[in-house]
Amino acid sequence: MSVENCNSLRRTQPQPKTGIVHLGLGAFFRAHAAVYLKEAMALSGGDWGVVGVSLRSSGMRDKLVQQDFLYTAVEMSERGLATQLIDVVTDVLVAYEDPEAVLQAMADKNTCIVSLTVTEKGYCRGSGDAVLDFQHKDIRHDLSSKLPRSGPGFLVRALERRWRNNIRPFTVLSLDNLPSNGQLTQQIVCEFAAKIDVAFLRWIQREVKFPSTMVDRIVPSTTQKLIDRTKVKTGIHDPAVVSHEPFRQLVIEDSFVDNKRPDFSPLGAQLVRNVKPFEDMKLRMLNGTHSALAYIGSLAGHETVANAIKEESIEIFIEALWHEEIVKSFEAPPDIDLTKYAKQLKSRYRNPEICHLLKQIAIDGSQKLPQRIINPLFENLSLGRPYFRLLTVVAAWIRYLQKQLTPENLYDIDDPLSQEITAAILASDDDIGLVAQIFKIDRIFGDYPTHKISNQLISILKRMGRFENTSLLEGNWE
Repeated sequence: MSVENCNSLRRTQPQPKTGIVHLGLGAFFRAHAAVYLKEAMALSGGDWGVVGVSLRSSGMRDKLVQQDFLYTAVEMSERGLATQLIDVVTDVLVAYEDPEAVLQAMADKNTCIVSLTVTEKGYCRGSGDAVLDFQHKDIRHDLSSKLPRSGPGFLVRALERRWRNNIRPFTVLSLDNLPSNGQLTQQIVCEFAAKIDVAFLRWIQREVKFPSTMVDRIVPSTTQKLIDRTKVKTGIHDPAVVSHEPFRQLVIEDSFVDNKRPDFSPLGAQLVRNVKPFEDMKLRMLNGTHSALAYIGSLAGHETVANAIKEESIEIFIEALWHEEIVKSFEAPPDIDLTKYAKQLKSRYRNPEICHLLKQIAIDGSQKLPQRIINPLFENLSLGRPYFRLLTVVAAWIRYLQKQLTPENLYDIDDPLSQEITAAILASDDDIGLVAQIFKIDRIFGDYPTHKISNQLISILKRMGRFENTSLLEGNWE
């Protein structure tokens, strides 16, 4: 057990033994999976301490090392704040400072799971036939160096060490919001490994497990206000504090190397054979409407999800988006009532304590919109189902991007495809040209029949006006 002294967080008991290395030690992992791990070890035991790896920054390491890698998780609701001390992190490594130390931790025989939350762009995804972008500067480096920089590079080079040293592999557990995240990660790892050794590739295909997951918990960015409120609550100054809503969900494909995994079942986690129905439900109903709120709400002048959903026209739009378009685009998971799920989502959005910034959700739209909005849009189109509200979200995204471009902030769109997007916008004299240029960005729209929706998108953009007119949300959508 770990306790706090009067000044800062300090351990008084030994750390748990390490069984997991986690790439991308951001707020979501620390407020979601790490909480599950703490509770699983308390109930069922096991050596599931976590060595965290920061791929890009030393900031989190610098905060946690000062307090024995302890931090506070704060549940926020209308009832106020409820705090929990999280003690599962045993060390934090900064990849660019010491990639060898990261590989050693991953290759250690006691490491049973390597998990990752590196966001969509951290997978270095390609286009066309190759899932991995072999022209990505980090991937090019990692193919020629034993000391990698990228998430995929660390996974492959660590597995290679275990293979060459005849050590059983670890399970690769993606916890990112990506459809079929386990299958995607497996494809990326295998494409990389094929460049190293065919025998190594076959070992991965035969021995390594890549279970898909669906994870859900709203985790706002940590602010100084949260740090101050937590100090009032606990008496401790904790710069590494994370906040989260009461709700949480963890669905995992039950496929682990040698069946070595924490016992999550008593905590409400679902171990299933097929994660896809749960993925579709969450990606489209939660993440899809989050993106809708991010772009439409921002154009309407709101800053948070809670404020945006309070605007009547936006609330009506989101309700109709759920029930008329999104729920018709996928098959519900077993024993799930989607009407109740939508009602639960809206209640979560209205949580007054969760300051979920729209600008935080809005970043990396080119990576998020395909699975959240564009896929269901074209699926509905092909089957004769309603899709105009989904198309309105695409229009709002375009207007939002236009609004980011000012003489002072040119080429400052927060998106992996910022250069292509900016060039498309600057090359357009009107909405007709704008739509044509945006649809030419193959890495977003290359495989979609965009000619079928061009005129409708242009019409919605014209009705929307330049930036801040949301009156079209009240129109007749039948």
